[in-house]
Amino acid sequence: MILSQFKIYNAGVWADYKFICPILTFQRIITSDKMNKNLTLLSFITLVVVANAITPVISHAAPAKLKEAAFTFALWSDMPYVKNGDTTPSTVAAPALDATTDGTTAITRLTKSINNAKVSFTIFGGDTKDGSSLCNDATLKDSSTAMFNSLISPTVYVPGDNEWTDCHRTTNGSYNNLGRLKFLRENMFSTTKSFGSNPKTQLTLIRQGTPGAEYSENSRWTKGNVVFVTLNVPGSNNNKVNAGECINATSGRTQADCDADTAEYVKRDAANIAFMKESFQIAKEGSAAGVMIVIQADPVFDLPETEKVDERATIVSNLATHDGYDAFLAALISETKDFTGQVVLVHGDNHFFRVDKPLMQQTMKKEVMVKNFTRVENFGSPSNHWIKVTVTPKNPNVFTFEPMIVKGN
Repeated sequence: MILSQFKIYNAGVWADYKFICPILTFQRIITSDKMNKNLTLLSFITLVVVANAITPVISHAAPAKLKEAAFTFALWSDMPYVKNGDTTPSTVAAPALDATTDGTTAITRLTKSINNAKVSFTIFGGDTKDGSSLCNDATLKDSSTAMFNSLISPTVYVPGDNEWTDCHRTTNGSYNNLGRLKFLRENMFSTTKSFGSNPKTQLTLIRQGTPGAEYSENSRWTKGNVVFVTLNVPGSNNNKVNAGECINATSGRTQADCDADTAEYVKRDAANIAFMKESFQIAKEGSAAGVMIVIQADPVFDLPETEKVDERATIVSNLATHDGYDAFLAALISETKDFTGQVVLVHGDNHFFRVDKPLMQQTMKKEVMVKNFTRVENFGSPSNHWIKVTVTPKNPNVFTFEPMIVKGN
Protein backbone atom coordinates (compact mmCIF):
# COMPACT_ATOMS: atom_id res chain seq x y z
CA MET A 1 0.00 0.00 0.00
CA ILE A 2 1.37 3.41 -0.97
CA LEU A 3 0.49 6.77 0.63
CA SER A 4 0.22 9.41 -2.07
CA GLN A 5 -0.47 13.13 -1.76
CA PHE A 6 -1.60 15.82 -4.18
CA LYS A 7 -3.12 19.32 -4.28
CA ILE A 8 -6.44 20.60 -5.59
CA TYR A 9 -7.15 24.26 -6.29
CA ASN A 10 -10.77 25.18 -5.64
CA ALA A 11 -12.49 28.54 -5.14
CA GLY A 12 -9.21 30.34 -4.75
CA VAL A 13 -7.93 27.97 -2.06
CA TRP A 14 -5.33 25.21 -2.16
CA ALA A 15 -6.14 21.98 -0.35
CA ASP A 16 -3.81 19.05 0.17
CA TYR A 17 -5.14 15.50 -0.03
CA LYS A 18 -3.68 12.08 0.58
CA PHE A 19 -4.91 8.62 -0.34
CA ILE A 20 -3.79 5.03 -0.15
CA CYS A 21 -3.23 3.42 -3.51
CA PRO A 22 -2.25 -0.25 -3.92
CA ILE A 23 -0.84 0.20 -7.42
CA LEU A 24 0.53 3.67 -8.16
CA THR A 25 1.44 7.04 -6.69
CA PHE A 26 1.49 10.42 -8.35
CA GLN A 27 1.28 14.14 -7.63
CA ARG A 28 -0.61 16.55 -9.83
CA ILE A 29 -1.84 20.13 -9.51
CA ILE A 30 -5.22 20.91 -11.02
CA THR A 31 -5.89 24.52 -11.94
CA SER A 32 -9.17 25.90 -13.13
CA ASP A 33 -7.78 26.82 -16.55
CA LYS A 34 -6.49 23.31 -17.15
CA MET A 35 -9.54 21.31 -16.12
CA ASN A 36 -10.17 19.99 -19.62
CA LYS A 37 -6.69 18.51 -19.72
CA ASN A 38 -7.14 16.63 -16.48
CA LEU A 39 -10.46 14.82 -16.96
CA THR A 40 -8.83 11.45 -16.48
CA LEU A 41 -7.33 12.50 -13.17
CA LEU A 42 -10.61 14.12 -12.10
CA SER A 43 -12.48 10.90 -12.85
CA PHE A 44 -10.01 8.92 -10.79
CA ILE A 45 -10.28 11.39 -7.92
CA THR A 46 -14.08 11.15 -8.06
CA LEU A 47 -13.87 7.40 -7.69
CA VAL A 48 -11.56 7.75 -4.74
CA VAL A 49 -13.89 10.27 -3.09
CA VAL A 50 -16.82 7.90 -3.51
CA ALA A 51 -14.75 5.18 -1.90
CA ASN A 52 -14.06 7.54 1.06
CA ALA A 53 -10.35 7.08 0.52
CA ILE A 54 -9.40 10.75 0.32
CA THR A 55 -8.45 12.43 3.59
CA PRO A 56 -7.83 16.20 3.69
CA VAL A 57 -4.51 17.03 5.34
CA ILE A 58 -4.56 20.83 5.23
CA SER A 59 -7.39 23.06 4.10
CA HIS A 60 -7.68 26.82 3.96
CA ALA A 61 -11.36 26.67 3.06
CA ALA A 62 -13.76 28.72 5.14
CA PRO A 63 -16.66 27.13 7.01
CA ALA A 64 -20.13 27.40 5.45
CA LYS A 65 -20.87 30.38 7.68
CA LEU A 66 -18.81 32.02 10.39
CA LYS A 67 -20.57 32.12 13.75
CA GLU A 68 -21.32 35.44 15.39
CA ALA A 69 -19.56 36.28 18.65
CA ALA A 70 -18.90 39.33 20.78
CA PHE A 71 -15.28 39.89 21.82
CA THR A 72 -12.59 42.51 22.36
CA PHE A 73 -8.99 42.78 21.21
CA ALA A 74 -6.10 45.27 21.36
CA LEU A 75 -4.26 47.22 18.67
CA TRP A 76 -0.83 48.73 19.34
CA SER A 77 2.36 49.51 17.41
CA ASP A 78 5.42 51.71 16.93
CA MET A 79 7.05 51.14 20.30
CA PRO A 80 9.29 50.99 22.27
CA TYR A 81 11.58 53.75 21.08
CA VAL A 82 14.70 53.83 23.24
CA LYS A 83 15.48 57.38 22.11
CA ASN A 84 12.16 58.48 23.64
CA GLY A 85 12.87 56.79 26.96
CA ASP A 86 10.19 54.13 26.53
CA THR A 87 12.31 51.49 28.24
CA THR A 88 13.75 53.74 30.95
CA PRO A 89 12.48 52.88 34.48
CA SER A 90 10.70 55.67 36.32
CA THR A 91 12.75 57.04 39.21
CA VAL A 92 12.79 60.05 41.48
CA ALA A 93 15.20 61.69 39.05
CA ALA A 94 13.07 60.73 36.04
CA PRO A 95 9.44 60.17 37.15
CA ALA A 96 6.65 59.06 34.86
CA LEU A 97 4.09 61.58 33.67
CA ASP A 98 1.89 60.80 36.67
CA ALA A 99 4.89 61.23 38.99
CA THR A 100 5.29 57.45 39.39
CA THR A 101 8.76 56.50 40.64
CA ASP A 102 8.26 52.76 41.08
CA GLY A 103 10.80 51.64 38.48
CA THR A 104 8.24 50.73 35.81
CA THR A 105 8.72 51.66 32.17
CA ALA A 106 6.26 53.02 29.64
CA ILE A 107 6.15 49.62 27.95
CA THR A 108 5.57 47.63 31.13
CA ARG A 109 2.78 50.03 32.08
CA LEU A 110 1.21 49.53 28.66
CA THR A 111 1.43 45.72 28.64
CA LYS A 112 0.02 45.67 32.18
CA SER A 113 -2.91 47.78 30.99
CA ILE A 114 -3.60 45.34 28.14
CA ASN A 115 -3.28 42.34 30.46
CA ASN A 116 -5.76 43.87 32.90
CA ALA A 117 -8.28 44.32 30.09
CA LYS A 118 -8.35 40.55 29.40
CA VAL A 119 -8.80 40.95 25.65
CA SER A 120 -9.13 37.93 23.34
CA PHE A 121 -5.89 38.77 21.51
CA THR A 122 -3.65 41.66 20.52
CA ILE A 123 -2.18 42.75 17.19
CA PHE A 124 1.11 44.63 17.13
CA GLY A 125 1.30 46.62 13.92
CA GLY A 126 5.05 46.95 13.44
CA ASP A 127 8.10 49.00 14.51
CA THR A 128 9.49 47.33 17.62
CA LYS A 129 12.34 49.88 17.64
CA ASP A 130 12.98 53.42 16.52
CA GLY A 131 14.35 54.27 13.09
CA SER A 132 17.78 55.38 14.22
CA SER A 133 18.93 52.43 16.33
CA LEU A 134 20.75 49.23 15.43
CA CYS A 135 18.90 46.45 13.64
CA ASN A 136 20.85 43.77 15.49
CA ASP A 137 19.65 40.25 16.15
CA ALA A 138 19.01 40.80 19.85
CA THR A 139 16.74 43.79 19.22
CA LEU A 140 14.78 42.26 16.37
CA LYS A 141 14.33 38.88 18.03
CA ASP A 142 15.02 38.69 21.76
CA SER A 143 13.68 42.04 22.94
CA SER A 144 10.60 41.83 20.73
CA THR A 145 9.81 38.24 21.71
CA ALA A 146 10.12 39.11 25.40
CA MET A 147 7.74 42.06 24.96
CA PHE A 148 5.12 40.03 23.07
CA ASN A 149 5.35 37.11 25.49
CA SER A 150 4.81 39.42 28.47
CA LEU A 151 1.20 39.55 27.34
CA ILE A 152 -1.31 37.02 28.65
CA SER A 153 -3.40 37.29 25.49
CA PRO A 154 -2.11 35.78 22.24
CA THR A 155 -0.31 38.40 20.18
CA VAL A 156 0.16 38.60 16.41
CA TYR A 157 3.15 40.56 15.10
CA VAL A 158 3.33 42.56 11.86
CA PRO A 159 6.84 43.67 10.77
CA GLY A 160 7.53 47.37 10.21
CA ASP A 161 10.03 49.46 8.29
CA ASN A 162 12.23 50.01 11.34
CA GLU A 163 12.84 46.26 11.53
CA TRP A 164 13.98 45.83 7.92
CA THR A 165 13.35 48.39 5.15
CA ASP A 166 15.21 51.14 7.03
CA CYS A 167 18.05 48.98 8.30
CA HIS A 168 20.32 50.15 5.45
CA ARG A 169 20.67 53.48 7.24
CA THR A 170 24.04 54.13 8.80
CA THR A 171 22.38 54.89 12.14
CA ASN A 172 20.77 51.45 11.97
CA GLY A 173 24.07 49.68 11.26
CA SER A 174 24.09 49.71 7.43
CA TYR A 175 22.48 46.28 7.28
CA ASN A 176 21.22 44.69 4.10
CA ASN A 177 17.43 45.10 4.09
CA LEU A 178 16.73 41.71 2.57
CA GLY A 179 19.06 40.03 5.03
CA ARG A 180 17.08 41.51 7.91
CA LEU A 181 13.80 40.41 6.34
CA LYS A 182 15.14 36.87 6.03
CA PHE A 183 16.20 36.96 9.69
CA LEU A 184 12.74 38.12 10.79
CA ARG A 185 11.03 35.37 8.83
CA GLU A 186 13.30 32.67 10.21
CA ASN A 187 13.03 33.85 13.82
CA MET A 188 9.70 35.64 14.28
CA PHE A 189 7.47 33.69 11.89
CA SER A 190 8.94 30.20 12.11
CA THR A 191 5.77 28.50 13.38
CA THR A 192 2.02 28.73 12.81
CA LYS A 193 1.56 30.01 16.36
CA SER A 194 1.19 33.56 17.60
CA PHE A 195 3.15 35.02 20.49
CA GLY A 196 1.78 35.21 24.03
CA SER A 197 2.81 33.95 27.46
CA ASN A 198 0.56 30.88 27.44
CA PRO A 199 1.36 28.37 24.68
CA LYS A 200 -2.02 26.71 25.22
CA THR A 201 -3.95 29.83 24.23
CA GLN A 202 -1.74 31.08 21.42
CA LEU A 203 -3.58 31.54 18.14
CA THR A 204 -3.04 29.09 15.30
CA LEU A 205 -2.48 31.18 12.19
CA ILE A 206 -2.69 30.43 8.50
CA ARG A 207 0.61 31.59 7.02
CA GLN A 208 0.80 32.60 3.38
CA GLY A 209 4.17 30.91 3.10
CA THR A 210 5.88 28.00 4.77
CA PRO A 211 6.69 29.06 8.36
CA GLY A 212 10.12 30.72 8.43
CA ALA A 213 10.21 31.16 4.67
CA GLU A 214 9.03 33.68 2.06
CA TYR A 215 5.79 35.49 3.00
CA SER A 216 5.39 33.58 6.25
CA GLU A 217 4.89 36.94 7.97
CA ASN A 218 1.51 37.28 6.26
CA SER A 219 -1.17 35.61 8.33
CA ARG A 220 -4.90 35.05 8.63
CA TRP A 221 -7.32 33.81 11.29
CA THR A 222 -10.98 34.18 12.18
CA LYS A 223 -12.76 35.12 15.39
CA GLY A 224 -16.53 35.19 15.50
CA ASN A 225 -17.69 36.28 12.07
CA VAL A 226 -14.65 38.47 11.36
CA VAL A 227 -11.66 37.58 9.17
CA PHE A 228 -8.31 39.04 10.30
CA VAL A 229 -5.40 39.51 7.91
CA THR A 230 -1.88 40.81 8.53
CA LEU A 231 0.34 41.84 5.63
CA ASN A 232 3.95 42.90 5.32
CA VAL A 233 3.43 46.40 3.91
CA PRO A 234 6.11 48.54 5.60
CA GLY A 235 6.94 52.20 5.52
CA SER A 236 9.65 53.72 3.32
CA ASN A 237 7.54 53.22 0.21
CA ASN A 238 7.07 49.48 0.74
CA ASN A 239 10.79 48.91 -0.01
CA LYS A 240 10.41 50.32 -3.53
CA VAL A 241 13.41 52.49 -4.38
CA ASN A 242 12.85 55.04 -7.13
CA ALA A 243 15.46 56.73 -9.30
CA GLY A 244 17.68 59.13 -7.40
CA GLU A 245 16.74 57.75 -3.96
CA CYS A 246 19.43 55.12 -3.51
CA ILE A 247 22.89 56.52 -2.90
CA ASN A 248 23.35 59.06 -0.11
CA ALA A 249 25.51 59.69 2.94
CA THR A 250 22.93 58.34 5.40
CA SER A 251 22.70 54.92 3.75
CA GLY A 252 25.03 51.95 3.35
CA ARG A 253 23.22 50.70 0.26
CA THR A 254 24.77 50.16 -3.15
CA GLN A 255 22.85 50.48 -6.40
CA ALA A 256 22.76 46.69 -6.58
CA ASP A 257 21.15 46.62 -3.13
CA CYS A 258 18.50 49.10 -4.23
CA ASP A 259 17.77 47.15 -7.41
CA ALA A 260 17.34 44.01 -5.31
CA ASP A 261 15.07 45.88 -2.88
CA THR A 262 12.79 47.03 -5.68
CA ALA A 263 12.67 43.54 -7.18
CA GLU A 264 11.69 42.20 -3.75
CA TYR A 265 8.95 44.82 -3.50
CA VAL A 266 7.44 43.77 -6.83
CA LYS A 267 7.18 40.10 -5.80
CA ARG A 268 5.94 40.76 -2.26
CA ASP A 269 3.40 43.35 -3.41
CA ALA A 270 1.88 40.78 -5.75
CA ALA A 271 1.91 38.16 -2.99
CA ASN A 272 0.25 40.57 -0.53
CA ILE A 273 -2.52 41.37 -2.99
CA ALA A 274 -3.09 37.69 -3.77
CA PHE A 275 -3.35 36.80 -0.07
CA MET A 276 -5.68 39.73 0.56
CA LYS A 277 -7.95 38.71 -2.31
CA GLU A 278 -7.99 35.13 -1.10
CA SER A 279 -8.95 36.37 2.37
CA PHE A 280 -11.85 38.42 1.01
CA GLN A 281 -13.07 35.37 -0.89
CA ILE A 282 -12.98 33.34 2.31
CA ALA A 283 -14.87 36.13 4.09
CA LYS A 284 -17.57 36.05 1.42
CA GLU A 285 -17.86 32.26 1.55
CA GLY A 286 -18.17 32.40 5.32
CA SER A 287 -20.70 35.28 5.24
CA ALA A 288 -18.33 37.32 7.41
CA ALA A 289 -19.60 40.59 8.85
CA GLY A 290 -16.18 42.19 8.71
CA VAL A 291 -12.60 42.02 7.47
CA MET A 292 -9.72 43.69 9.29
CA ILE A 293 -6.37 44.13 7.54
CA VAL A 294 -3.35 45.24 9.56
CA ILE A 295 -0.21 46.71 7.98
CA GLN A 296 2.53 48.99 9.32
CA ALA A 297 2.79 51.69 6.66
CA ASP A 298 0.65 54.72 6.19
CA PRO A 299 -0.16 54.15 2.51
CA VAL A 300 -0.89 57.89 2.06
CA PHE A 301 -4.52 58.52 1.25
CA ASP A 302 -6.09 61.31 -0.77
CA LEU A 303 -5.97 63.80 2.09
CA PRO A 304 -6.77 66.48 3.01
CA GLU A 305 -9.93 65.63 1.09
CA THR A 306 -11.42 68.13 -1.34
CA GLU A 307 -14.12 67.52 -3.89
CA LYS A 308 -12.18 68.03 -7.11
CA VAL A 309 -8.48 67.55 -6.31
CA ASP A 310 -6.67 64.25 -5.86
CA GLU A 311 -4.16 65.38 -3.23
CA ARG A 312 -2.44 62.01 -3.29
CA ALA A 313 -1.35 62.63 -6.87
CA THR A 314 0.03 66.10 -6.13
CA ILE A 315 1.06 66.05 -2.48
CA VAL A 316 4.65 66.73 -1.45
CA SER A 317 4.81 64.33 1.46
CA ASN A 318 7.31 63.97 4.27
CA LEU A 319 6.87 60.23 3.70
CA ALA A 320 8.79 60.69 0.44
CA THR A 321 7.36 58.83 -2.52
CA HIS A 322 4.38 56.58 -1.99
CA ASP A 323 3.85 54.84 -5.32
CA GLY A 324 4.87 51.59 -3.62
CA TYR A 325 1.33 51.42 -2.21
CA ASP A 326 -0.61 52.16 -5.39
CA ALA A 327 -1.37 48.60 -6.48
CA PHE A 328 -2.21 47.51 -2.93
CA LEU A 329 -4.64 50.37 -2.38
CA ALA A 330 -6.28 49.86 -5.77
CA ALA A 331 -6.84 46.18 -4.95
CA LEU A 332 -8.12 47.08 -1.47
CA ILE A 333 -10.65 49.52 -2.92
CA SER A 334 -11.85 46.95 -5.43
CA GLU A 335 -12.23 44.19 -2.84
CA THR A 336 -13.95 46.51 -0.37
CA LYS A 337 -16.52 47.63 -2.93
CA ASP A 338 -17.25 43.99 -3.75
CA PHE A 339 -17.77 43.03 -0.09
CA THR A 340 -21.05 43.61 1.73
CA GLY A 341 -19.56 43.73 5.24
CA GLN A 342 -17.34 46.26 7.00
CA VAL A 343 -13.65 46.61 6.07
CA VAL A 344 -11.06 48.13 8.40
CA LEU A 345 -7.46 48.93 7.47
CA VAL A 346 -5.22 49.39 10.52
CA HIS A 347 -1.78 50.97 10.21
CA GLY A 348 0.82 52.83 12.23
CA ASP A 349 3.79 54.88 11.02
CA ASN A 350 2.72 58.39 12.06
CA HIS A 351 2.04 57.65 15.76
CA PHE A 352 -1.23 59.61 15.88
CA PHE A 353 -4.46 57.87 16.83
CA ARG A 354 -7.30 58.40 14.40
CA VAL A 355 -10.39 56.73 12.97
CA ASP A 356 -11.75 58.02 9.66
CA LYS A 357 -13.00 57.07 6.21
CA PRO A 358 -10.38 58.10 3.65
CA LEU A 359 -9.58 56.47 0.32
CA MET A 360 -7.88 57.37 -2.91
CA GLN A 361 -9.87 59.76 -5.11
CA GLN A 362 -12.84 59.62 -2.78
CA THR A 363 -15.13 62.60 -3.24
CA MET A 364 -18.01 64.03 -1.29
CA LYS A 365 -20.47 62.56 -3.80
CA LYS A 366 -22.49 59.84 -2.11
CA GLU A 367 -22.24 57.46 -5.06
CA VAL A 368 -18.42 57.56 -4.93
CA MET A 369 -17.77 57.32 -1.19
CA VAL A 370 -16.72 53.83 -0.05
CA LYS A 371 -19.11 53.65 2.88
CA ASN A 372 -18.02 50.31 4.33
CA PHE A 373 -14.32 51.27 4.62
CA THR A 374 -12.69 52.61 7.80
CA ARG A 375 -9.07 53.50 8.49
CA VAL A 376 -7.64 53.19 12.00
CA GLU A 377 -4.20 54.51 12.89
CA ASN A 378 -2.40 53.28 15.99
CA PHE A 379 -0.81 55.30 18.75
CA GLY A 380 2.99 55.25 18.72
CA SER A 381 5.97 56.40 20.78
CA PRO A 382 6.14 58.60 22.77
CA SER A 383 2.34 58.22 23.02
CA ASN A 384 2.50 54.70 24.40
CA HIS A 385 -1.18 53.88 24.50
CA TRP A 386 -3.39 51.31 22.78
CA ILE A 387 -6.78 50.86 21.12
CA LYS A 388 -9.47 48.56 22.48
CA VAL A 389 -11.67 47.16 19.73
CA THR A 390 -15.06 45.65 20.50
CA VAL A 391 -16.82 43.41 17.99
CA THR A 392 -20.59 43.34 18.45
CA PRO A 393 -22.60 41.03 16.16
CA LYS A 394 -25.69 43.25 16.02
CA ASN A 395 -23.72 46.46 15.45
CA PRO A 396 -24.04 47.42 11.75
CA ASN A 397 -20.54 48.88 11.96
CA VAL A 398 -19.27 45.62 13.53
CA PHE A 399 -16.29 47.34 15.19
CA THR A 400 -16.12 49.96 17.96
CA PHE A 401 -12.78 51.67 18.69
CA GLU A 402 -11.83 53.02 22.11
CA PRO A 403 -8.52 54.77 22.83
CA MET A 404 -7.00 53.38 26.02
CA ILE A 405 -4.81 56.01 27.68
CA VAL A 406 -2.23 54.36 29.95
CA LYS A 407 -1.69 56.09 33.26
CA GLY A 408 1.84 57.40 33.55
CA ASN A 409 2.44 57.39 29.79
